[in-house]
Amino acid sequence: MSLDTAIQNPSTDDTDPGTRRMTPKQRVRRHKAKVYVLRVLLLVAVLAFWQLSVALWFDPFFYSQPSLIWNKLVVWFTEGTAQGSIWLQIGYTLVEAVIGFIIGSILGVVLGILLGRAKLLSEVLAPYIQALNAVPRIVLASLFIIWFGLGMGSKIATAVVLVFFPVFFNAFQGAREVDGNLVNNARILGASRWQILRSIVVPSATSWILASLHTAFGFALIGAIVGEYAGATHGIGLLISTAQGSFDAAGIYAGMLISTVLALGAELILGFFEGKLLRWRPPTNTAAIQV
Repeated sequence: MSLDTAIQNPSTDDTDPGTRRMTPKQRVRRHKAKVYVLRVLLLVAVLAFWQLSVALWFDPFFYSQPSLIWNKLVVWFTEGTAQGSIWLQIGYTLVEAVIGFIIGSILGVVLGILLGRAKLLSEVLAPYIQALNAVPRIVLASLFIIWFGLGMGSKIATAVVLVFFPVFFNAFQGAREVDGNLVNNARILGASRWQILRSIVVPSATSWILASLHTAFGFALIGAIVGEYAGATHGIGLLISTAQGSFDAAGIYAGMLISTVLALGAELILGFFEGKLLRWRPPTNTAAIQV
């Protein structure tokens, strides 16, 4: 569940007479508007402090400035980059991330649920899975470039590895958390293993799996960019690598900003589909985070 869902049922200050006269919907709208305004003000304050501090105390060559980053983005989106159209670079990275996300998620869900229900097999494979998870991803990215070349294949493989493990561990834990009494009752009624898996285990693990998917696409994007950074002919990672090689701090920040926007967009899309898939769940009263 994303943080934005925490403001859907906010707690209000009943000591405010104006708040007491509001309907629940008006309170929610007021609270959401307050949150969004504070977010914008915080962002403006940070950018203003950054711009001013670099102008007064630091060298913009090393630390860049929001204005320089904006100028770099304008150049990229109007004139293109040294590697070609910025949309081409974004398209390459997105394709690699999406394919890696889909493959890694499918493998993680299938293997996580199967091993979660196969105790002996999971105990045998546990140390090997932990060992693979401990391997530094940048090392794998370099190895995949040797295996698959500088094309999309090596970037997709890196994205798959980064996506697989968080999805796998969540699916594994979700399969383990299934109510044993429910499974036993289904067996007494004559349900087969496949029926139990399809009708009980998978629905019970859905919340765990969807929770991991929220971060998994971010990992897929990171995997694609890390692979491009290690060696590529197109992509946002190549733009960042090229900017680093030319000591272009604004270019590095611009590439980071583009990747951040892509990850946030994917988060919104995943949140939308999560809401559609989990409509069967009864609504819960979630209190807002109090500081």
